[in-house]
Formats: sequence, C-alpha cells, structure tokens
Amino acid sequence: MARDEVKAMLELGGGEVLGQDYLFLKVGAPERALPFLDRLGLAHEYGELFVEADSVDDLLQKAKEMEWPIRGTFKVDTETMANCRFNVLDLPRKLGAVIHSQGFRVNLSRPDTVVRVYCGEKLYAGIRLRFFDPKDFERRKAHHRPFFRPISLHPRVSRALVNLTKAQRELLDPMMGAGGILIEAGLLGLKVYGVDIRPEMVEGAERNLRHYGVKDYELRLGDATRLEEVFPGKEFEAVATDPPYGTAATLAGRRREDLYRKVLESVYRVLRPGGRLAIAFPASFDGKAEAERRGFITLGRYYQRVHKSLERYFYVFEKRT
Repeated sequence: MARDEVKAMLELGGGEVLGQDYLFLKVGAPERALPFLDRLGLAHEYGELFVEADSVDDLLQKAKEMEWPIRGTFKVDTETMANCRFNVLDLPRKLGAVIHSQGFRVNLSRPDTVVRVYCGEKLYAGIRLRFFDPKDFERRKAHHRPFFRPISLHPRVSRALVNLTKAQRELLDPMMGAGGILIEAGLLGLKVYGVDIRPEMVEGAERNLRHYGVKDYELRLGDATRLEEVFPGKEFEAVATDPPYGTAATLAGRRREDLYRKVLESVYRVLRPGGRLAIAFPASFDGKAEAERRGFITLGRYYQRVHKSLERYFYVFEKRT
C-alpha cells in the first residue's frame, strides 16, 4: 500500500518507481514531483540518492570520489533493514570521516543536513530532503479531536487512501463519520465533500474540520446509497471512505453486505469516468468481485489485520472511461 501510494504521487508528478529493496524505493522524479511526494502518508522520509554500492568499501570509495552537496553541518544516520547483508555498525563514523575530510562540520544533535544510509541487498547513501514526523499524524488521531469517536482510521492510512485516489482538486467521503479522511484531504488543499446519515456525525465532522483549519468543505446530511439525490448533477473526481463494519443496529437498520453493494452502485453513479474510489471492506466481503460487477476496475487490494475479530482489505477501484 505504501509503495502504491508513492507510485500514485509519482504519476501525478511525472516520475516513476525504478526499483525496490525491501522497504527502500528507488525512484526517478523531476523537481515538480516533490510537492506530490510531500503529500505522502505512509512513507517515513524521502531524499536524493547519490551512492549505490555493493559493499561498505565500495560505498566509502564512491563517497570519496564525489563532492557532497552539504549545507551547513551534517551527521550520518544508518537504516538497517531486515534484509541487510552488510556489517554497518561502524559505517556512520567511517562515512562521516570521508565527508568531514571535504571540509564539512559534524553536528550529531542538530545537523543542518542528514546523510542517510540504507542497508539492504545493496547500500544506498543520500541526503534527506523531507522527514514525515509521526507526531504530526499522532496529533490528529481520533482521541485528540474535539468530536471523538473511537473507531477511526489512523491519520496516516486516511492520508494514503486520499493519495491512492490521485485526487488533485476535490474528494468525497460518502460515509464520513467523524471526518478523519476529510481532515487529511483538506490539509492537502483539496475541497472536501462529506455525507453521513446521522445528524450528530455531520455536526461533529464540521467541528473537527474547523479545529484542524480546513475551510473548503461541504457537508450534507444524506444517504450514501443515494448520492445522486444528495448532490444532484454533480460528478466527483475522487471518493475515499471507510464504511462501518458493525451490526444492523449501527448501519441504520440495513444488512452490512446490502449496504456495501448499494454504496458501490451509488458511488459509481456520481464518480466521473476515470475517477478513483479508495474504500475498506471487512475480509468476509468480496469487494473486488462486487465492485467489478458494478463496472469498476480493480487497481489495488491491501490486507490489514485490525484485531482478532476484524480483518479487512483496502481497495482502489477506477470507473471505466
């Protein structure tokens, strides 16, 4: 899911994934792709790759032969992935010495530049351009919002669902609940549309959006199975939602599977041709078959075990053009 989120953003920015080494993605991207990469939810960081090596000695030799574009002070950090083939325990000191010999000063506590080394099947060294601070996402978790509902996607996952739709202007969540997906979409600068069948959710979602500074939104009380009546004549660029997984008592009296099928049909009617839907379903519901039966193309399917009584899949669908 994290890889496909990166891929979706690179497609918007004119780049591509060139290779993968466990959790490390090697991409080719022009500068215009960076604002799209800044949107990422599941990535931890991105940077500019300068050295790719087959051994520690090879990395150090290549590092000696290049001019490092260090700004101010620096430090070297090593990421040892599960498939790391090399002894990199002393590598930060050795590589730091190479870079220091070019006249740059080390600052281990507050460096201006972080040199990152990833160890996997190969060694990769580069300069970090962006770090996605997990605290930023933690501050938007459900229990920190003014309107609190315990059942909510992690903000990182909500952000990824938005990005997997490749939305650039707007996004609809037809079963918005407390508005977690809309918060992430709104913070990316998208106009957000939300629908819920419960008045308290519409009011609560608006409180949450205002709390996080989202201003361009339109929330309506309505039925996710009749979206063409909620937004007459409107076609949406993208849709992302996390439907309820509960019993009939929490689904407005409807059977869960019937609700999911009708929501898929309703979203298909209001989604523009070529538009994408990112949605979660419990593992017991065959979302791929049901969506394709209604005309969608399946682009992605990602498994997640939430707890012992809930396993789900996230899907990305596209409306046929």
